This record gives sequence, structure tokens and C-alpha cells, in this order.
Amino acid sequence: MRRKVTLLYFLFVLSACTDKTNQNTKMVNTPEELETAIKKAQAGDNIVMANGIWKDLQIKFIGEGTEDNPIVIKAETPGKVIIEGVSDLKLGGKYLVVKGLHFRNGYSPSDAVLEFRIDEKTIGNHCTVTNCVIEDFNKMQRDDTDLWVQFWGRHNTLSNSYIAGKTNRGPTIRVDLEGNESINNHHQIIKNHFGPRPPKGGASAETIQIGNSYTSMSPSYTKVANNLFEACNGEVEIISSKANFNEFRNNVFYKSEGSLVTRHGNYCTIDGNYFIGDGKNENIGGIRIINTGHWVTNNYFYNIKGKNFRSALAVMNGIPKSPLNRYNQVTDVVVAYNTYINCDSPFQFGVGQNLNQQDVLPPSEIRSARPIRTIIANNVIYNEKGDASPIVEHDKADGVSFKSNAINNQGLDFKANDGLEAINFDIKEIEEYIYIPSSKLDIEPYQGFEFENISTDLVGNPRAHNNSIGAFTYTDFKDPNIMDRSQYGPSWYMAETAVQEPKTEIVEKAENLQTKIDEAENGDIISLEAGNYDIPHSLIINKKLTIQSSDKSKVILNYSGVENSPLFQLQPKGFLNLKNIDLKGSNSQFAFASLKKNMYTHFGLTVSNCDISNFKYVLKVYKESFAERITFVNTSISNCENGLELSEETNDKGDYNTEYLTIDHCRFHNVKSNVIDYYRGGYDESTIGGNLLVTNSTFTNCGSEKRNGILINSHGIVNVDISKNTFNNNPVKLVALLWGAKNNTHGNNEFNNSGEIRVEENLEMKLMY
Repeated sequence: MRRKVTLLYFLFVLSACTDKTNQNTKMVNTPEELETAIKKAQAGDNIVMANGIWKDLQIKFIGEGTEDNPIVIKAETPGKVIIEGVSDLKLGGKYLVVKGLHFRNGYSPSDAVLEFRIDEKTIGNHCTVTNCVIEDFNKMQRDDTDLWVQFWGRHNTLSNSYIAGKTNRGPTIRVDLEGNESINNHHQIIKNHFGPRPPKGGASAETIQIGNSYTSMSPSYTKVANNLFEACNGEVEIISSKANFNEFRNNVFYKSEGSLVTRHGNYCTIDGNYFIGDGKNENIGGIRIINTGHWVTNNYFYNIKGKNFRSALAVMNGIPKSPLNRYNQVTDVVVAYNTYINCDSPFQFGVGQNLNQQDVLPPSEIRSARPIRTIIANNVIYNEKGDASPIVEHDKADGVSFKSNAINNQGLDFKANDGLEAINFDIKEIEEYIYIPSSKLDIEPYQGFEFENISTDLVGNPRAHNNSIGAFTYTDFKDPNIMDRSQYGPSWYMAETAVQEPKTEIVEKAENLQTKIDEAENGDIISLEAGNYDIPHSLIINKKLTIQSSDKSKVILNYSGVENSPLFQLQPKGFLNLKNIDLKGSNSQFAFASLKKNMYTHFGLTVSNCDISNFKYVLKVYKESFAERITFVNTSISNCENGLELSEETNDKGDYNTEYLTIDHCRFHNVKSNVIDYYRGGYDESTIGGNLLVTNSTFTNCGSEKRNGILINSHGIVNVDISKNTFNNNPVKLVALLWGAKNNTHGNNEFNNSGEIRVEENLEMKLMY
């Protein structure tokens, strides 16, 4: 009898608990139901959003949970709640949690997609967003600034999420410190996968920015740990730390074009991170140091080929008495126990010194304050091929002390340094990209002040009983599997998609061409049979396509569209590869053009083995449009009013219209104006960008109506190479005016009645700040 009563009592208690759980969980199916549920929510409640597409949704999540009983909004099935259209999410209160949402196909109506604040009075504290995705959620215009995640308050967390595809102005994530309620914040950004952020073509495209110039002396204590940064190529700074006491631990920076930068603020800890390059791309960097008191320890650098601002370790010169928004002097920095494998000139000091530009820059821009009280100790360098300059001094490194560093330089001599010893040692592979010395190096580690606090190595092994220089103390340890993507981001989302084999569609009639373009999938090939195709309207390109002639047969597209319309309209996500086709206009239209507005993401263009004639513009790229690459190869351009026009970014904020403009083996004949016009305005040494390559090409009778008398305009473009070209009978004063202080070069060109290429060391530029 007693056993029966006990069983009934247990079932009663279980039933009561089940009822309580059901009472605390509310399924919602509409925005109105969601709003009502939020208003009624109490600590411990769960609000479950039904699977499906939620469009034009502005969530204001206000509530007061507790540490043990947070208020939760979650997807019915993680990843199956899709938020699209004009949508955002704001959190205000305490102990709020959001799980499993997927933002795509839309943009925020406010300054952020996800914000830990409702307004200035309702701020989130102890709130968490986890297991979510934000991808391609861009504003419609590139210059329309927003953030995808904006931190306010204290003790907030972004974890296990995937974020990728931001192309408009503004950091992907920013931590704001304006107000006492947001300093000493101890935010955490952990275990996320930051997928590709394409180059923006200018500044303000960091993946993470902590603080800003004017709050940079405030304490933040933000922790960025155990994240994967993959192809984060937005600009020269992947992470821009602009506050005090931030930590960057155990992150992987994989083939990302930029660096982790202590841009403003002091006392950062940068420990246990991996920086993986491809051994070729000089835009892939490591760590750049500015300001005071940073500790850079236990980091691993592999195949980093970046130079200057993007070198594996770039220690900058500062500006004496620098204003908050410029460059403070580097002081009291420790760089210890790091390993560099096959990195070009990994130690670079005095980066950014610009004393030779005093004639064109104000004193407030002259970086002459060299690093002082800086220690470089217990680091290991291994070069498969010897490096003549493992240490580069752009200015004297007389304030830097080198202690107990080792290099295997394969016997190649380098500038002697008492604190960098050449020794022989072998390396072995632990996993792909990770190589370590195969035996302990016979160099006693330097014991500096508080070095005992560097108590473990990169993979967590203790240093106390087996200390060794470099990032690794032991020669045998568990494979860290840093590229196992399942360690980062949501449990339900896989960023990699299967590559489909392209299909080829044959087109014989002009009237079928746009239909086939519309029906094609990304990457497909449209092959045109020989003949003349009369095209009366613009062909819309909004996906990745190849359009070519079949078997290199003769194909001519005769465009009769209205004035100032393009034959090929390159829309967002429109990547056109045009091969072996002739284009003919009637002198009033464009061959290729971007949209005038709403270019919310990139386009691309490659033209090869084509003849283009009788257009008003061959290429017209409008303001706020951006292509990572525009390439013309073995192509003839003749009898056109204008050539390639990429010069509308005149707001002088460092923006430009393409990252790489390449002209190779082309022929320009009778192009009257703007033969090549590629513009980047706004001077700031750290915002490196713009690449122009003009090689093996011929220019004849071009530029007759060019007002400034310059055939090839590359104002403000940092990397320019004009080589092996022939210029015949071009009625211009100058073929090009190059910026000598930058990476502008020319050589092996032939000039016949065509002016010259002039180099000016210090071209005057409008300051961005």
C-alpha cells in the first residue's frame, strides 16, 4: 500500500512539473503574438517562434530575467525560423537569451541588425545571442552605414553564430562604450564563425571594432575568444581594438586580408591566436601594434607574406602629442613566445613613419615617435628559404630590446642583432598549417618582469617545468584541429556549399538570350552560335555567368537600346565573364554599367578576346558600386567617347569602385576621353587600397578630349603598375601621373608623340580625418 501511495505522489509531482513547464513555454506564430508574449514574459519563460519565414519583423525584446531563469526567445527548430525583409532585433533588460534565428534576404531599418539596447534608457545587460546566422543582410547602398551586431551595456554575449557577407559601410560588430553603463563591460564574443567579408573598397569595414577614437581611453574588458575568422577581407583591420584591457585569445585568422590591430587604447592581451596565410597573398597580415602596454604572447604565424601595415608583426611609429583619432606612440609592449613559420620579414618596426612627407602633410600627421620600452623575447622564426631581412626598421628601433629569439634562416646572412640568434633546427607537421620545432631549442628563455604570468603555451601546456622559447613548449601534443569548422558557429548551419557542375546552354536567336540568362543557375555557361544578334534592351546580369561564342566563332551583339543604357546591366551579385564576342553600339549607350543605386553587394566583370566599338562608355561604374575584380584581356576598344570610368567616389572617404582593375594585352584606339579613370580620394596611410595593372597594351590616338591632359588617371590608387605598353600619337600632356610615395611603378613603355609618365613623390591628398 505504501509503495502505491509513493508512486501516485511521484506521478503527481511529475505532472505538476510538466504543467509548470508548459505554462512557461509559449508558441507564437505571428509578429503580434510575439509582441504580446514578450510583454507578458516573466523570468524563466520560453517564447518559441514557429518555423517559417518571418518578414519585415522588428523585435523589441524587453524583459527582466534572472541568472538561473532567463527569458528566452528561440526557434521552434534552430535555423528554421527565417527572418527576412526590413527586420531587426533589439534587446533591453537583464538575462535575455535569443537562439536559433536566421537573418537573410533583407536589411535593418535601423543602425543595427542586432542591438543590445532598445534606446538610451533601456539597455541590455547579461544578455546572450547564440546559435544564430546573419548573412548578406546589407543595406541597399554601400555608403548607408549600419552594424550587424552592436554591443551596449555590460556582460553581453554573442556565441556560436555564423556571420558573413557584409558589404556596406560599417564594422560587422561594434562594441560601444559611450556612457558609464557601457564601460567595464566584460562582453564576450566567443566560438563564432566569421565567414567571408568581401573587400569594401575603402575604410570602415572591420569585422570587429571595440570602442571608437573618442572613447578609446575607457576600460572595456571585452573578450574575443575561440572564433574562426575566414576570408574576412573587408579592409586592412580585421579587428580594431579602440579601448583598454581587451583580450583576444585562441582565435584563428584563416586567409583573411588584414590584421588584428590595437588601433587605439591600451593594455590588450593577444594570446594563443593562429594567423594562417597562403604564402602568396601580401594582403594577409598578422598583428599591428599601436599604443601602450600590450602583451602579445603564444601566437602562431604561418605563411604570412604581408609587408608594412600587414606584416606578421607591425609595430608602428606614433605622432608626438597625438590627437585621440590618430596614432599614439608604442610604449611598454611585450612580444614574447611567438612562432613564425615561413613569414616574410616578420618583425617590422617604425611602420608608417612618414617624415619624407612633411611637405604635404600637417605636423599632426607626421609619425615620428618611435617605439620605446618594447621587448621582443623568446620568439622563434623558421624560414624554408632564407630571409635577408627578418627584422625591418622603417625607422630606428632603438627603443626595442631583443632577448633570446631564435631563427633558422637556412644559413643566409641577415643584419646582425644580439637578441636574434641563428641556429639550426628542424620542424615537423602537427596538422595542416601547423609546424613546430621537432626538438627543444637550446636557448634559455629570457625572464622579464611578470613573464612568470605566461604560464602556459599556445595549446595550454604548462611552461613551469619544461619552458621553451616559441609558442609551443612540447614537441608532442594533441592535434588542436583548428580548421575543424564544427568547433565554431551554430550547430545547425554549414557554411560550405557543394560546387555544382556548370551547365552549358546554346543560344541561336537574340530574343532567347535574356530568357536563357534568367533561367541559368550560378556558374552556368551560355554559348552563342555564330551570327549577328540585335539587342534592343539591356541584358540583366544578376548571377555568375559566362557568355561566350561557341567554338570561338564570330558573334556580334549590336546594341540599339536607349541613350545612356548599358548593353550589359551588372546588378548586385552579377558576375559576368564575356569571351570571344564583339560588341557594337551607336555612340550613345554603354557597353557595361552598374546600377545607379541599390548596388547593395558586389558585381564582377571579366572581358577577354572581344572587340568593343562605338559606345559612349565602355564601362560606367556608378557611385557606391563595387567590384572586387574588373579585368580586360586581349580585347580591342575603339571609336568610343569614353573608356573605363570608375571615378565617382569623390566624397574623399577613401572609397573606390574596384579592388583590382587589370588591363593586359589590350588595344585602345580613338577613345576620346576617360580612357582609364580610376579614383580613390581621401588620405590615410592605414587604409590601403586600389590596384591598377596596365601591361602589354597599345594606346593610339586616345585622349583628344581629356580635360586634365592625363591619359590614364589613377588618383589616390595605392598600387599601380604601368609596364610594357606602347603609346602612339595620343594628344595628351601626360600618359600618367604616379604617386611616388606609394607603390606606383612603371617601366619598359614606349612613347611616340604621347607625352610622358611623371612621378611625384608626394602628391597632395585630402585628409580623411
